[in-house]
Amino acid sequence: MSKIKITETILRDAHQSLIATRLSTKDMLPILETMDQVGYHALECWGGATFDASLRYLNENPWERLRLIRKNVKHTKLQMLLRGQNLLGYKNYPDDVVIEFVKRSISNGIDIIRIFDALNDLRNIETALRTTKQEGAHAQAAIAYTISPVHTIEKYVALAKDMQSMGADSICIKDMSGLLTPYETEKLVKAIKSNISVPLEIHSHYTSGLASMSYLKAIEAGVDIIDTAISPFALGTSQPATEPMVAALQGTPYDSGLDLKMLDKITTYFQPIREKAIDSGLLDPKMLGVDINALIYQVPGGMLSNLVSQLKAQNALDKYEDVLKEVPRVREDLGFPPLVTPTSQMVGTQAVLNVVMGERYKMVPKEIKEYVRGMYGKPSVAIKPEIIEKIIGNQEVITCRPADLIEPLMAIEREKIKAYIEEEEDVLSYVLFPNVALDYFKFRQASLYNIDSDLVDTKEKTHPV
Repeated sequence: MSKIKITETILRDAHQSLIATRLSTKDMLPILETMDQVGYHALECWGGATFDASLRYLNENPWERLRLIRKNVKHTKLQMLLRGQNLLGYKNYPDDVVIEFVKRSISNGIDIIRIFDALNDLRNIETALRTTKQEGAHAQAAIAYTISPVHTIEKYVALAKDMQSMGADSICIKDMSGLLTPYETEKLVKAIKSNISVPLEIHSHYTSGLASMSYLKAIEAGVDIIDTAISPFALGTSQPATEPMVAALQGTPYDSGLDLKMLDKITTYFQPIREKAIDSGLLDPKMLGVDINALIYQVPGGMLSNLVSQLKAQNALDKYEDVLKEVPRVREDLGFPPLVTPTSQMVGTQAVLNVVMGERYKMVPKEIKEYVRGMYGKPSVAIKPEIIEKIIGNQEVITCRPADLIEPLMAIEREKIKAYIEEEEDVLSYVLFPNVALDYFKFRQASLYNIDSDLVDTKEKTHPV
C-alpha cells in the first residue's frame, strides 16, 4: 500500500479526446510553471495525434512545442505516447526512422516514452523500447486492453511478463475505449502486480462512465500510477478528472499528496478555454455524456464519430445501427484486434463498406489487405483461411517482423526536402506526414519572408484525429 502517483493528460490525451487535439502551444504556455509545481508524477504532453494536428491544423512545429514545454517545466517528467513501429503515423516505419525519432524526442525534452502496438505484437515495440533505454529515458510498455473471447487475464499477465523481460521500466494497462469494469480491473491489476516487479500504471477513458470506479479498484489492488485530466477537459471520452480522484484519496494510505488549491489554479486557467471550445462548437456536449455503445460494441468514442461522418458522406446514416453490429463481426474475422489507432479506423471503414455495399468484403481498402498479409503484425488469433482468401486471394502471408521488410528511409527523404530543412527534426516530420509537413514548411517559409500567405495552401484537410 503506497501513495498514488498521478500523470496529468491535459496537454495531450484530454484535448485529443475532447477537442480533436486543437489545444495550441499558446494555450499551454501560461500555465506550465504552475503545473510544474503541483508534484505530478508526469505531464503527458506529446505524441499521439498532437504531432499531426500541430502541423495540419495549427501551423505549429511540434518539435518547437516540445522544446517550449521543456523550457517551462523544469521539475516534472514529460511523457509522450508512441505507437511502436508506427511512431505517430498510421503504418510501420523502418528501424532507422524509429531510432532517429526516439533519439530526437528524448534530446528535445521527453523523459518517459509510453510505447504500445495496436495488436500487442511485441516485435513492433522492441526497437523503440531498446532505443529509449539506450538514450537514458524511461521506457514504458503499454498493453492495449480490449475484450474478446481470446483476451483473458492470463494473456495480459503473459504480455506484462514478456514486456518486463524485454526491459520495460514500467508497464501501463492502456484502456483506450473505457472497457474496464471495476471488479475486472481489480482482478487484472492483482494478477499483473503479482507477476511483475516494475511499476504499473492505468490509463482509461470515461466513455462508458466506469473509469473512476475502475481506478479506485485498481488503486486498492496495488496499481502505482493513474492517468487523469484536469476537470475542464475531463470525463466523456477523456480521462477521469484529476481533482475528484485527489479528493477521494485524501486522508487514506493512498493519498496522492497533491494540493487541491494548487490544482484549482489549473482548473481556473483552463475553464475559459473550455467555454470558448463549447461556444465555437469544437467541444461537442455529446462527447461528455456516457456512451454505453462502448461496452456493447467495444468501440472507442473517436471511432463512433468517425463512423457517423463516413455514413453521412455516403448518405447512409440510417445504417448506423447495422454498422455498429457489423464492427464486432469484422473484428472477429480479422483475429480480434484491439480497436485503437490504426486498427480502429481500419475495422470501422471495412464495417461501413460491408453494410453500404450490401455484400461483405466486396470492396476492401488497401490497409485491410496489408493487415491480412501480416504487414501490421500478428493478430491475436489466426485469421481463418476463407477470410484470407476472400480479402487477398492467394497472396503470401508474412510471418516475420513487418519492419524487417522495410528499407531505410531517412537519407532518401532528407534529399527530397533539402530546400526546406531548417533542423534535422524536419526530416522526421516529413517522413511521418509528407504532404502535411510540406504544407507547413511552405507556410513557415512564407511567414519568414512575408510572402502572401494566400499563395500557400494551408487549408484544413479531413483526417481522423
